[in-house]
Amino acid sequence: MAAGYLDILRARHVARLLTGTLVGRLPNGTASIAIVLFVRSEGGSYTLAGALAAVCGLATAVGQPLLGRAVDLYGQPRVQLPAAVLSALGMCVLAVAGCDSLPVAYAAAAVGGLFTPPLEGGLRALWPDVLGGEERVHRAYAMDAVAQEVMFTAGPLLVTLLVSLWSPATALLVINVIGVLGALSVVLSEPSRTWRSAPREAHWLGALRSPGLLALLGSFFFVGLALGSISVAGMAYADDHGRESVYGWLMAALGLGALAGGVVYGARQWAGAPERRLRVVVGLLALGYLPLMLTPGPVAMTVLAAVAGVFLAPAIACSFIVVDRHAPRGTVTEAFSWLVTTFGVGAAVGTAVAGPAVELGGTVWSFAVAGAGGVAALLVLLATGKVLSAPVRTAVAVRGSENDRNGAVEPGFSSGHQA
Repeated sequence: MAAGYLDILRARHVARLLTGTLVGRLPNGTASIAIVLFVRSEGGSYTLAGALAAVCGLATAVGQPLLGRAVDLYGQPRVQLPAAVLSALGMCVLAVAGCDSLPVAYAAAAVGGLFTPPLEGGLRALWPDVLGGEERVHRAYAMDAVAQEVMFTAGPLLVTLLVSLWSPATALLVINVIGVLGALSVVLSEPSRTWRSAPREAHWLGALRSPGLLALLGSFFFVGLALGSISVAGMAYADDHGRESVYGWLMAALGLGALAGGVVYGARQWAGAPERRLRVVVGLLALGYLPLMLTPGPVAMTVLAAVAGVFLAPAIACSFIVVDRHAPRGTVTEAFSWLVTTFGVGAAVGTAVAGPAVELGGTVWSFAVAGAGGVAALLVLLATGKVLSAPVRTAVAVRGSENDRNGAVEPGFSSGHQA
């Protein structure tokens, strides 16, 4: 099992690109907790902290596909690094100015989110050129999904460590400086500098003109909703049992399950169409969420949380393959960025819905939101089966394209995986 991953990690540029991307994404992965801790340290209310975090999250959702399209048009270094610097400057203004001026605080949070560099989509656009074979690319997608789980586990721990050593303001500054350094490492690498998207047809919808991609995004909105609701439901469950540590155990078990599932999924070669496999994996994911409504004792609940997480990373990894197959030619970074946005918006909606669910029907109802989200994700895939199974784009060049107006990719540059 480990041999396949080691083969990928030994490939030239892989370790640098993966590490740089994860480090560069730290500010985004820790934004909510960093903002909440900072605002509370400044004497602000939880309402203000939540509002600023929400503004940052919403701005990120808006900015990702726009910046992703810019990457497809102009290349990675010309977009990723300036975006990372602007995002970091926004968060640094928030850390320095504090919450005394609410317009400045909200504007800084919005800038920090809006210019979050689309490193996630950019990395997935690079894998085909860096690794070559389809099997290795698919394994890299699984490794990417596993690495995300590591980042979302280690990132908050790093923030809390920085807060304990210095202050929330310092943590906000340090995390964002580290993020710029990660983005810098990526864009200075040879694959990032030489990558060019395939020629693309000029179209205002960009990647969204693909019916298959729209079907996938619709499904993963609900996957995000399920995951977002679990974070609230888990807290309500911990409150019911009078121990905050229970929440940590549940979230850790969920992440551990996802790690294990992603590692096993990526270790083997899968036959058949990925769209069909995605339906099976999402169905199992939904099935794993439903038992959480039983809300047994903490030990049993921790086991159920681990089981619920097993199919999350495989579902995400498989979705990467489907995105790559259905994204219109020359829109691969934008398409991956739309997946990030849709998943994030779904998670935010799930968090918002689970709160009232707890108040209306208790903890069971909040976990029911997660179960309903998983089932809805599966139903979308089943209802759009014909669209997802439709022939994907061909490799025919696009003359007079939006990002290659001379009708051919510039000599010496890779065109990206758009076959």
